[in-house]
Amino acid sequence: MDSLKLDGKLVNKPIESTPDYMRKLFIMPDSSDRFVEFGVHLLDLIHDFFKEKGGIHSSISMEDLAGIFNTIEMPREPHLIRDVLDEIKRNIIKHSVKVANPYYIGHMTSAVPYFMILLEMISVSLNQNQVKIESAKASSFVEREFLCWMHQLIYKNPPDFYAKHIQNPKIALGNITSDGTISNITALTLAMAKAFGPDHRGFRGIRNEGLARALDHYGCRQALFLVSTRGHYSICKAGSILGIGNEGVVRVPVLPCVNKIDINKLRDIVDKIRKQDRIAGKPTKFVAVIGIAGTTETGNIDDLNALADIACELDAHFHVDAAWGGGALIMDGARDMMRGIERADTVTLDAHKLLYAPNSLGVCVFKKVEDSKYLYHTSNYIIRKGSVDQGRFTIEGSRPFACLKPWASIKIFGKTGYKLLFDHARKLQDTFVGLLKRDPVFELLNQPELFIIIYRFIPDELCLLLDQLMKEPKKNAAKITAVNRLINQLNIDLHKTIRDHDMSFVSRTQIESTKYAPRKIVVLRAITINPNTEPDMLKQVLREHKRMGINLWKAMKKNAPEVKSPLEAAQ
Repeated sequence: MDSLKLDGKLVNKPIESTPDYMRKLFIMPDSSDRFVEFGVHLLDLIHDFFKEKGGIHSSISMEDLAGIFNTIEMPREPHLIRDVLDEIKRNIIKHSVKVANPYYIGHMTSAVPYFMILLEMISVSLNQNQVKIESAKASSFVEREFLCWMHQLIYKNPPDFYAKHIQNPKIALGNITSDGTISNITALTLAMAKAFGPDHRGFRGIRNEGLARALDHYGCRQALFLVSTRGHYSICKAGSILGIGNEGVVRVPVLPCVNKIDINKLRDIVDKIRKQDRIAGKPTKFVAVIGIAGTTETGNIDDLNALADIACELDAHFHVDAAWGGGALIMDGARDMMRGIERADTVTLDAHKLLYAPNSLGVCVFKKVEDSKYLYHTSNYIIRKGSVDQGRFTIEGSRPFACLKPWASIKIFGKTGYKLLFDHARKLQDTFVGLLKRDPVFELLNQPELFIIIYRFIPDELCLLLDQLMKEPKKNAAKITAVNRLINQLNIDLHKTIRDHDMSFVSRTQIESTKYAPRKIVVLRAITINPNTEPDMLKQVLREHKRMGINLWKAMKKNAPEVKSPLEAAQ
């Protein structure tokens, strides 16, 4: 049908709705050619999006984009599929972020292999619900196989262990989840259930009787999680969901510039809590010690062996959030960086990160298969006792057959293919770090381990001044703060300019674990995992960012007289 305009908007004319028409939408067209026609049209839309030249974002403003999607009432009558596809092309595809652009190096989202599009079509076509074997037959066994691969990646048990458990319906090697957040919540739900389980004195466990009764029964004044200040926000989400609250998540400082948990400060915090326990006359239950294998902001890895030791001392569950770094264990040398991860009771991984699968899929693996019982549940109508349902061991209900994509990807790439991808990412990381170190207008602010680099732009005169002041940091504390405030604003403006320019993209965050601590420093953040990016492109990116930064600094000095006073004061 032809399009028309209503209230200035281009809309499609509705078509007549009949029972026969509606039924046809749920079955294949009589002619396979008709279905293929739609498929070809759709693939053309996607292909055009990938091949489109230009920047990373469309030029449309947020206000204009909001104006496109402000229809209050749901459509009353059906519209032709082709018309809706054209609307998607015009209003959605056109204004989506081109994360596959080789100059997009700002987030953990990157290009994915084109075959993922085809796998997604299969997954949607099958429409399996992984909660129940009656709605997910073959796919349930695919999940178990994929979980076996992820478990083996972490724990490297002997072959007979996996032969015994890979398709054992009575246990679970882990969970397939929606994302890393749900994986972390799953792991900490398991930890709480273990910490306050049923006992011979008649307590039926926290899962039945709740946190208040659990604390009372075990004679504890509180339950706590221990994690570094670099811990993902999902840990606090877990705390609030599981009843210990955000305050039950104890944040431990990290080592300056290194961004790994400070083990000595962790021990000091534990000692302080125990002193408070003695005064209160009740102990604290340290439910979980959480290590990070690839922090979200800086990509650094905690001392996992040291954390495992502390978890043992505290009789606490040891969880490793390896949502970012877990997939890198395929890479040569990564296991050395993550030494101790095999001691974790649970580990989180994200397939949509370093396994290069599309958003989103998380994994939570259990070291001890019997721990799956702490998540076990059944129902009369869907998850039956004694069945082989995957949903018996999950905190989620309905789930799509999302693991088809990383499962197939591992087969298509193989370990060798992934190693090549990681080698490329490492080459990009080393190139970017080298470029930053060679140009004094950029300051490298972390020691990259897993492809995440934080840095900032500093004009020459501010760089020289700051270096001078940092020779006596205590004496010059106020001046250092004033200069850093200027640099912070300059990098905020630079980031906005980069986005407006739209030829490259890095992200921005704020971090306190630098040599300028405790001051919070605005930093730019680059992630070098895009397979489409080449080293020479990184030179172009920094060259442009330097040019923009210098121009912004000139304008700042010219247009803002207040800039002069902090500089003069600092001098």
